[in-house]
Amino acid sequence: MTNITDISIAELGELLRERKVSPVELTQEYFKNIHRLNSTVNAFVTLTEESALAEARQAEVEIARGQYRGPLHGIPIAHKDIYCTDGVLTTCCSSVLADYVPDYNATVVQQWKQAGVIMLGKLNTHEFAYGTRNTSSSYGPVRNPWDISRHTGGSSGGSAAAVLLAMCAGATGSDSGGSIRMPAAACGITGLKPTFGLGSRHGVFPLMWTMDHPGPMGRTVLDCALMLQPMAGHDANDPTTAIRKYPDFTVGIKHGVQGLRIGVARRYFYDYADPEIEATVLDAVKVLERLGAIVVDVDIEHIEHAGTASGVLHFAEAAAYHDDTYMSSPELFTPETRRNLELGNYILAKDYLHAQRYRRLLGLSFQKVFREVDLIATPTIPLVASKIEEEIVNLRGVPRSVHLSMLHNTEPCDLTGLPALSLPCGFSSQRLPIGLQLIGRPFEESLILRAGYAFEQATDWHQQRPAIMSEKFDAVAV
Repeated sequence: MTNITDISIAELGELLRERKVSPVELTQEYFKNIHRLNSTVNAFVTLTEESALAEARQAEVEIARGQYRGPLHGIPIAHKDIYCTDGVLTTCCSSVLADYVPDYNATVVQQWKQAGVIMLGKLNTHEFAYGTRNTSSSYGPVRNPWDISRHTGGSSGGSAAAVLLAMCAGATGSDSGGSIRMPAAACGITGLKPTFGLGSRHGVFPLMWTMDHPGPMGRTVLDCALMLQPMAGHDANDPTTAIRKYPDFTVGIKHGVQGLRIGVARRYFYDYADPEIEATVLDAVKVLERLGAIVVDVDIEHIEHAGTASGVLHFAEAAAYHDDTYMSSPELFTPETRRNLELGNYILAKDYLHAQRYRRLLGLSFQKVFREVDLIATPTIPLVASKIEEEIVNLRGVPRSVHLSMLHNTEPCDLTGLPALSLPCGFSSQRLPIGLQLIGRPFEESLILRAGYAFEQATDWHQQRPAIMSEKFDAVAV
């Protein structure tokens, strides 16, 4: 017997459309999960229970009248706390914005609202989305549901933990260096960083203007496709959004990988990955090969400088955005954010320009590889989630920074704006999730989703749940 809150958005959508499940009942069950589990993992920072139930009642009436809006109608979701939500506290998990209540919705929030979602509340994030582990937040760290002594990855750690534990059916995240994909991998859910320009950043507090990407986080690949759909499109409030027609991301998702060429870039992406992670991800690639994909080795020129360039850009742009507040009230930021903003003040203009020029060079290197292959498969992160207090880990016998290691495999896609999907592909010997990253050409989200769906259907990693969930679950079954 399956728990009503532990099934996919795609399945819930059908049940809601056919009126086999009530949006009100469903919303109440998600809130039960939140009240049972949130004190353990600290994923939600604000709940909107009263307005959510009102939205659920409205959805129930609309569906009964035949005014079904689509597969997200009546689906309970939550937003990362950097997305502006009209009339709802939006703090970026920082004392800087402890009392900030916007009077408008971010474009993505409004797009999802028009699609009929029910907002349950706001989710914990690393302060101003400026971190890789979700440990530095005015609300305290988010704890990994697989082992609460470990981090969730960041900065969208609250989103990942909430989705995994069925505290919401799906969530928004944002990705400037890997902040959707890192927590997706560390928690064992699915997360998609779309192509730069596909979704609007209007109303999303920026970490860095040139590399921020809004995106969906969900239980399954199909769920991410469904959540991505309303996000895709030009927004006059964000001139970086592309003017183009987008496909239905679910059409063709079941067409499989027969004949697709998948590249394995061993240099850089596998260089110092934990051996367990390397073996698990290469086994995942073999699954795709058995399904009909053609696997080839590739090499991405100049990629070894990605970390340096990304660091320069992060430091400089974040420092510029927060300059006024940092200069007047530095004590309002957490120590980690203060340190990063201070470092940003020492980035030279020439170094910033060199980093921007490098982005173009790296993009051309990927472009060259994508003449040979359709997708590139890598570990999402080269290590499993470490202890919350750990700053250094040993990878292949070498002490390495947890922060820099988390970023290593994800930041090239933010530098280039390429779309990338993380999905669960196995576990370590410590029973910690491992993520597979699939990278594609610009605006070829449909192809990435298609390959991810094929892998997902051939495995059951996305169905695995931590013990904490079964210990505390007591919701209505279907």
